[in-house]
Amino acid sequence: MALTLLEASKRNTGDVYLAGVMMKFAESSDVMMALSFRNIEGNSLKYNVEETLPGIGFRGVNGSYTESTGILNPQTESLAIAGGDLDVDKFIIDTQGADQRTVQEAMKIKALAGAWTRTFIKGDSEADPKEFDGLQKRLSGELVIENHATGAGLSLVKLDEAIDAVDNPTHLVMSKAMRRRLTVACRDTAIGGYITHSKDEFGRQVTMYNDLPILIAYRDNNNAEILPFTEAGSTASIYVVSFSEGMVEGLENGGMEARDIGELQEKPALRTRLEWYASFGVFGARSASRLKNITDAAATK
Repeated sequence: MALTLLEASKRNTGDVYLAGVMMKFAESSDVMMALSFRNIEGNSLKYNVEETLPGIGFRGVNGSYTESTGILNPQTESLAIAGGDLDVDKFIIDTQGADQRTVQEAMKIKALAGAWTRTFIKGDSEADPKEFDGLQKRLSGELVIENHATGAGLSLVKLDEAIDAVDNPTHLVMSKAMRRRLTVACRDTAIGGYITHSKDEFGRQVTMYNDLPILIAYRDNNNAEILPFTEAGSTASIYVVSFSEGMVEGLENGGMEARDIGELQEKPALRTRLEWYASFGVFGARSASRLKNITDAAATK
């Protein structure tokens, strides 16, 4: 059974510290709060993605059917090792209190959440073999919709087309700047659109377009925008995803680890190690889509 990090943290009653770490991860990333993770054995998962359905026809009396089988596309998802060590000098703890270690650990968790979210969208295993491929590299063909051939402000018609390209879409992923363009357009009666608001598990306001929650890809661990207008022609993309069973799911082995290594021998500092064996899979043929070539200009119908 796949669980979101927030759901897993509530069930992890045996390790209060780890449960708090998992909750902080979810709080630090909209994507990681929405994505469910399936626990797997080993370091990879092999599966098939449905590519072409078998043929179906009609036959006459005493006639026969034309034999046909479907086409399955085999895939393998390998787990990536993400994490880091955090050392806090014993002098800081002794003079400023143990809370200083907690503050640094919270910053480390936020950095890892940002790095993982960036990889989920922009990851490229050819550029960095230690990471997994993100949505941008995985999506192709009819799942990549052109907002405009050379770039233009967001078209709501094209956004609806990207939503229709996904089976059972659950979320939209975009930048804050893109969300502003969308909400302004939806408040304009000459353009239209349907914007509502709800609350997430942490009581924060969530903007929804056509009943789909908008997840913000904030900044990564280097404080860089994850979805800026820096793609071809100074454009950006919006992703439509189905975070549901058999569609887009996270993968992990053993769950997240937060270990207190204790005081180091080589220096007077206390070390905390965060580590996570995780990746994600796109299990359905129409699990996600990408709307690209959107410039930072006013949206249109």
